[in-house]
Order: sequence, then structure tokens, then C-alpha cells
Amino acid sequence: MQGVELSLFYSSSSSTTLSKTLSLLSPIPIPKPPSLFSPIHLSLSLSLSKRSLPHHISRFSGTNQQQQQPPKQNQNQNQDEEESDGEDIDVAALEEEARNAAREYSTSLSRQLTIEDEPDVPIQRGRKQSKRKITTINIPDHLLPRVAIVGRPNVGKSALFNRLVGGNRAIVVDEPGVTRDRLYGRSFWGEYEFMVVDTGGVLNIAKSQVDVMEDLAITTTIGMDGIPLASREAAVAKMPSMIERQAKAAVEEASVIIFLVDGQAGLTAADEEIGDWLRKNYSNKYVILAVNKCESPRKGLMQASEFWSLGFSPLPISAVSGTGTGELLDLVCSGLKKIEGTENHDEEEEDYVPAIAIVGRPNVGKSSILNALVGEDRTIVSPISGTTRDAIDTEFTGPDGQKFRLIDTAGIRRRAAVASTGSITEALSVNRAFRAVRRSDVVALVIEAMACITEQDCRIAERIEREGKGCLIVVNKWDTIPNKNQQTATYYEQDVREKVRVLDWAPIVYSTAIAGHNVDKIIVAASTVEKERSRRLSTSILNQVVQESLAFKSPPRTRGGKRGRVYYCTQAAIRPPTFVFFVNDEKLFSETYRRYMEKQLRTNAGFAGTPIRLLWRSRRKMEKDEGRAARTPANLVPRDRKLELAS
Repeated sequence: MQGVELSLFYSSSSSTTLSKTLSLLSPIPIPKPPSLFSPIHLSLSLSLSKRSLPHHISRFSGTNQQQQQPPKQNQNQNQDEEESDGEDIDVAALEEEARNAAREYSTSLSRQLTIEDEPDVPIQRGRKQSKRKITTINIPDHLLPRVAIVGRPNVGKSALFNRLVGGNRAIVVDEPGVTRDRLYGRSFWGEYEFMVVDTGGVLNIAKSQVDVMEDLAITTTIGMDGIPLASREAAVAKMPSMIERQAKAAVEEASVIIFLVDGQAGLTAADEEIGDWLRKNYSNKYVILAVNKCESPRKGLMQASEFWSLGFSPLPISAVSGTGTGELLDLVCSGLKKIEGTENHDEEEEDYVPAIAIVGRPNVGKSSILNALVGEDRTIVSPISGTTRDAIDTEFTGPDGQKFRLIDTAGIRRRAAVASTGSITEALSVNRAFRAVRRSDVVALVIEAMACITEQDCRIAERIEREGKGCLIVVNKWDTIPNKNQQTATYYEQDVREKVRVLDWAPIVYSTAIAGHNVDKIIVAASTVEKERSRRLSTSILNQVVQESLAFKSPPRTRGGKRGRVYYCTQAAIRPPTFVFFVNDEKLFSETYRRYMEKQLRTNAGFAGTPIRLLWRSRRKMEKDEGRAARTPANLVPRDRKLELAS
């Protein structure tokens, strides 16, 4: 077998000389000379690795102690290598050390990639909820009953949403019009479990364009370059109806409606119109009138009494302090039907659902892609910059039946541009987008076809790679490219690869979200990326690929004559794939050679669409230290002990 393989690439004379040379460069026996990684040779090498690796591991275990002596002229410079070859290596200990190294690297990297945002500290809940955490009902989100929170802008709907679901899921800022899309969160109270839906402020009263822009904090200048003024004004005029449509969709699917008003501001005309709208159209649903911002129990009753005219029984609450939220949840559960489900005590047994975050600059079509994938107007699509504020999670089932969690995010602008506006809402929206990247598995980086790659796209790409997430590049609005031919996509891809070198492994998908062209290919590519990100190589194949790479290009020597040597390699983790190389000295491997090794792993083992991490660990001489410690009590007597014997 070996002779046949050698004859495919080299003559017998050259292969003999090369084999002698390779035996001096690596402590792992090389069964064949370096190859050019052809498909024929790769299949032969994988079959041969099953026989070569056990000998390689037995050599580490100390069963084969015969070492090949280097030439006399290289004896001094290879003394360290000879000593390390004579040591016994515990493969199980190396595997454990590799896992520890991967965890340490991941922890240190997470500390470096800090996100300046409010901490997601879960809000304290009542005793009933604390007890409820012991056993959870395994019910899918789409089967849980809905509880919608509606009201005019800036009454505290998002604050109440965060109180009910726990944590800081929705952005809460003291300005109107922050929430625009529907935001879902899972909550429970006692034996009941349900989905809470946060909605945008409803503006049913006809107002002027200036009043609408003020109530919804809309700007027609930031991020809308190149859009005609008429289109900007039309987008502003449509925004209230779009927000109202999202709120209406939440109300129609809800079993219980929480009509939230502001107790400090008092009864307004907008509250009366929303109350009439609920009574006329949704009299068959259970509506709870909650008067927010009633921190004082005594004043709360007086503040709530003003809202009896709306036709509902007012309940004073405080979303910030939690006053009255227990009574509110009791009323909510009284209007829900209890859903029976199988108890699941182990959360790890739940099926793994990959999350796909859709990120990019403003107005590149992120929300349009989400709506095209789910087949409905899940999020508001508008040319107004910053339309999406929160990170919107949506469940989605692919063509092959695999489930995904899609996360639509706000447009990420440059930090200097965000700081110049002074908008706290936009700063929090950008941070939520980065948090969505962190909690995702695959990131779809959306770019605009005509703009191609910008400096901000490169910065987002660097963040994705450092977070260790799988990635695919979505070139949206592909229909805007004029005079396309068969070579257009090829030239465009070359341009993208040159500008975003950090994501040269990411697949590229060309789509037009508004028309629905090639949107399904995004899910197909994301599914492939997730499978590659979760793939694990066997140790035999991995070490075979590493040894062929070493044989093809050995590590360079230092001025002192030392050369880096790889003793063992293992895959320590997945998501992303992490490989640990145990070497004689990690400082002997330059950054250029490390990139070469990563390229060889991708060429021979795949891992398209996912970053791979290569960790280099200097081999510890644990056996020598243990030997010295074992010889100390037998051969040496401590000085204090000698003095005791003399006395």
C-alpha cells in the first residue's frame, strides 16, 4: 500500500532521501512523503491513518522507546527534542488539558469582547414563580396562550413586559416611540405559562406629520441619504399605521389583553379612543385595564379612579417597583386556559434549536429578509433609518423540517456616528444587536449590492469572527446591479473576498428580499454552516492531516537552530471547532505558519462557513517533575531531619 502510494508522486530515489529527512523533523512516524493533497492521495491517507495512529499513540505511551539518533553535527541543537522524545505522554491527560485550554481561551475572549449595556439581571419574582421554576412544562412557544400589552406611547409597556418575562428583553428609555415591532417573551405564574407580547404605542388620533415625528421620535435625515424627500415624508406618514398593524396582530392572537395607561399623566383622548377600539372590536376577549406608574398604594387608588370612564375596572400597578403586578398576574391567569404538557426536569434534554442573527448596517434589508423567510409582516419595513429597535426573535421551520430561531436586529452604525446624535435609544439598539450576535449560532451579514463592502461592514465582520460565530454573507438588493451576466457574481465575490479577508471562509448568497428571490438559499446556507460548526474530526484523521501539512512545509528554524515540533493534536471543542496543538515550544511557531496550518485544515477537512480556533500549548514535562519528586524522599534527607538525628 505504501509503495503504491509513493509511486503516485515521487520516484524511489527521491522518496528514500525525503523519508530520511522527514524522520529527523518530526517525532511522529511519517508513513509517506508530503503530498499535494489530491483526492486520490487523501483517500489513501485516511485509510492508512487507522494503522499509523495506534503506533503513534503507543509511542507516546512508552511501549516503543526506540528513538532515531540525529546526525552528530546536529546533536547539540536537537538535544531538547531528544529529551522530549524520551518522555512518556499520557494521551488522556492531554485530552483533558486541551479541553481546559479551550475553556480558558473562550472565557478570556468573552471578557475582552465586552458589551456596554445594562446588565441582564433577572427581575425578582414572587414566591409562586420561584417555586414554579422547579418543574417546567415542555410546551412549544407557538402553543402557549398570548397576553398582549397595548396602549399609547410612553406609558410603560416595555417596562411591564420586562417585569413579566424577567430581565431586560425590551429597551426601556424615557422617550416615546421606542418599541415598534412585536416582542415576545415567555412567562409563568403559579401553574400557568404563557407568552407576553410587547407592542408599539397606538396612535389612532389623526395628527400632523410634525406631531407624529415627535411622538415616535422619528428623524428623516440620519441614515436616509439618497432617498427622495417625498419618500421620506410618505414613510413617516405610514409609520403610525404600521405600528398599529403590529399591535392589532398581537391583539388578535392574544387570549388576554392588558390595556396600559399612565396614572401620572391622567386620562387622555388617546386612551379613550383605544378603549373604544377595544370594546367595539374585541369584546369577546378578556381586557384588563392596568394603571401604571402608581408607586404609592394610597395615591394609586386615587389615580386609578380617574379611568373608570373607560368602561373597565382599573388596577393600579407599578412596572418599575412591581407594586400590584401579583394581582395583575392573578387576573391574567384567570382569563387563560391551562395547557397540560409533559414535565421536563432536565433542560438539557430539549432539542437544540440554532439561532440565526440577521445583522448589518441600516437600510440594507434585514427586516425584509425576515419577513420573506417567515412569509408574513413580522417586522416593520420602512426606509426610515432605525425602524427596528429591539432584537426580534421569531421561530422558523426550514424546508427540511429543521427549526431555527431568527433574530432581526437594529442597523449597526459607526460608534462615532451614534455618539454624535446623542440618542440613547440607538446606542442601546446597537448594543442589543451585538448581544444578538453573541447569543446566536450563525450570523447572516447583510450588505447592500450597490454599496458592496463598507468600512463598517468590515468592523462587523471582525466582531463576528472574534465571537466565534458561523457566518454567511447575504448580498441583498441584487436586482439593483445593472447589466448582470454570468461573470458578474464571480467578479463580485472576488471583490468581497479581497475587502473582507477575515471572512474569506464565509459562503455568499445573492438575494432580493422584497421580491423573494433566493431567500430560501439563506436558510439552506445557514443550515450547512451550522452543521460544519458542530462537526468534530476524529483524532486519527486530524493527526494525519497535521502530519501531511508538516511534511509538506516544516516549521522554520530559529537562528539558534531550534525547530518547532508537533507532538499531538486534538479537537477540544465545537461551536466553533477548536483544535489544540501540543508542541515543544509554542514560540517557535510564527503567526505565518499558524495561518498556514489553519489553511491546510480547511483545505483537507472542510469547516466552510465557520471560524476555527488553533491553540498552541507547550508540552509540559510532567513526568520529569514527578520523577524528581519521587526520588527526593528515597535518596535525600532534609537538612532539618539531619539535625534531629544528630541531636
